[in-house]
Amino acid sequence: NSSSVSEFLLLALADTRELQLLHFVLFLGIYLAALLGNGLILTAIACDHCLHTPMYFFLLNLALLDLGCISTTLPKAMANALWDTRAISYQGCAAQVFFFLFFISAEYFLLTAMAYDRYVAICKPLHYGSLVGSRACAQMAAAAWGSGFLDAVLQTTTTFSLPLCQSNAVDQFFCEIPQILKLSCSGSDYLKEVRLLVGSACLALVCFVFIVLSYVQIFRAMLRMPFEQGWHKAFSTCLPHLAVVSLFVSTAILAYLKPPSISSPSLDLMVSFLYSVVPPAVNPLIYSMRNQELKATL
Repeated sequence: NSSSVSEFLLLALADTRELQLLHFVLFLGIYLAALLGNGLILTAIACDHCLHTPMYFFLLNLALLDLGCISTTLPKAMANALWDTRAISYQGCAAQVFFFLFFISAEYFLLTAMAYDRYVAICKPLHYGSLVGSRACAQMAAAAWGSGFLDAVLQTTTTFSLPLCQSNAVDQFFCEIPQILKLSCSGSDYLKEVRLLVGSACLALVCFVFIVLSYVQIFRAMLRMPFEQGWHKAFSTCLPHLAVVSLFVSTAILAYLKPPSISSPSLDLMVSFLYSVVPPAVNPLIYSMRNQELKATL
């Protein structure tokens, strides 16, 4: 029999008070680093008119999405560790799922647009102004935010329409769809949500293939440059971007589509940490702090 759930219990990261405080300090350090890095990027781009170009417009949107993504998960985890509790309300859990999916999906679509921007800038520089103008940038950014919102609405409403009859314990430090699906007792509705997740994963793979092909073309263009200049740009600009995107995609797909047979609390925790916390914290370093113009502005 299904039963109404008024709250969920998140995963307890530690049993002793000392380890709980250690986790709080660790999460606080990561969160403050993400706030500082992304906040500096937002301030620099907003205040310096020389940075009002398509590339920095996308970086500004990426910083906003990173701030939203990491602010959805870590503050609640820090509060639970500090106050020695596991509870999160039903409405709070639904809101956490919605906003996390919104920011993470929009960020992935934005990374796809950024790959296209870099491809045009390096491979078709004479057509850059016409292909990636201010209107096109606004449309691509709006499409990324809108697609993320639509995906979040569909996934959240489908997930929280499922009757729950197992327990209210979520084996994760934040509310995550795969963990909530484990609590469901409706086979047909469960399959609907799984099909929706598979559809989203297929779309993510299509975007990832587009990103990889864009960077392949960028590498080919760079390798036609003088040896030192071409290879330096390739390794310092493209490979870090591609590494972060690959980490983001692989861990997210593993978290949402891995079979239950290989699921374990420690693996689930590590995978979710890698795709939900690491990218927002390191994106400022990978995408922006290596940029000379942005460092000069800061």
